[in-house]
Amino acid sequence: MDRREFLKSAAALPLGTAIAGHFVDNPPRVGLIGSGWYGKCDLFRLIQVAPIEVISICDVDKRMLAEAADLIATRQKSHKKPRTYGDYRQMLKEKDLDIVLVGTPDHWHALQMIAAVEAGADVYCQKPISVDVIEGEAMLAAARKNNKVVQIGTQRRSTPHLVEAREIVREGKLGKIGLVETQCFYHMRATANPPDQLQPDYLDWEMWTGPAPLRPYNSLAHPRGWRAFMEYGNGILGDMCVHMLDMVRWTMGLGWPQKITSTGGIYVDKKSKANITDTQTATFDYGDTQVIWQHRSWGDADDPKYPWGATLYGDKGTLKMSVMSYDFIPNRGQPIHKDVTYELEQYPEDKTEKDLEQHVAPAIRHHMQDFLHAIATRGKPVADIEEGHISTASCILANMSMKLGRSLTWDAENRRVVKDDEANRLLRRPYRKPWAHPEVGRV
Repeated sequence: MDRREFLKSAAALPLGTAIAGHFVDNPPRVGLIGSGWYGKCDLFRLIQVAPIEVISICDVDKRMLAEAADLIATRQKSHKKPRTYGDYRQMLKEKDLDIVLVGTPDHWHALQMIAAVEAGADVYCQKPISVDVIEGEAMLAAARKNNKVVQIGTQRRSTPHLVEAREIVREGKLGKIGLVETQCFYHMRATANPPDQLQPDYLDWEMWTGPAPLRPYNSLAHPRGWRAFMEYGNGILGDMCVHMLDMVRWTMGLGWPQKITSTGGIYVDKKSKANITDTQTATFDYGDTQVIWQHRSWGDADDPKYPWGATLYGDKGTLKMSVMSYDFIPNRGQPIHKDVTYELEQYPEDKTEKDLEQHVAPAIRHHMQDFLHAIATRGKPVADIEEGHISTASCILANMSMKLGRSLTWDAENRRVVKDDEANRLLRRPYRKPWAHPEVGRV
């Protein structure tokens, strides 16, 4: 059964029924690393679609960990509390997990995903996969070496209305697509400037920081504010552009860009402690197609219906895509509009789940189904680690271009920036001791 047939059969049944049969006799044993907002969000969607048993969870925040353990006991069928850990290495040492979900800040993804596949687990890892390009290469190598399924949380690839919109492109109804514009105009960059302070007694700040540079504890970073700092991620490109670029690549069948150019900076909000850009543009050059990104964390959106989305311009029509809807406007014929699918009646727990993005929940469920289907068949999921690496690394290269003040030509075969030693040195971030940066030849 191919993916389109699988999703079609899944859509015709209560969500989860189509894959549950693979696991009924031997429910997967699941562990979660990072029990905060999206870690729980992903885990609870997995619980909704398959007969799993969550046996272990890990977090460096003791309060967050205890809360998650209690919630999991109420949500999983056995009503058992999972074991709790403050160090993911101790959790993985048990080697009793079939599936591991990685929901930690970006600077931890590489070490934890690699450790999980080496411990024998298939992995669902949040996006972006890495904070530097070499990390991503090592993650891909580890997944392939250990023959493990690794699905990345770029769930636009499993969003029902976007799966439908993609068919418009695949059927040639846009014609030749010469330009794609992607954007995010959410006011999402942190604007506060709280003072540094002593870490709370329930938080292991040293372990939270891990391989990243050690900054004084600041409430802006934890909980949930860490994307304000480049030390832990790649700014709004690494957070929001990676979703849109990945969606466009999947829709159009694109691989690596040939050239990447980016400019930007902190132009408007200079008072915040945040050190990520508030304004940035990037061009991903695919030869005869240009994909352009723009973000502003200030001002109004050009199109209030699509503050975060993509517009594909073809010679036969235009397609607008976002998490909330799509609009196909052909040069001739009737336009087509489709809104996001909600499943609140099928999954009433979504109505009361704290901080759940209800419009995203169906996409995550379908993404988890696809992940489980790949595990059952030992095939590649729709957001395979390699696809996640391409989308993530492309955004990282854009930030590098901005930092260096020049365009970068990417040699995908040799995994190098062409004739630019300075840029190639930036493909790997320095790791704080005692943590060792993963390398392709050492995983």
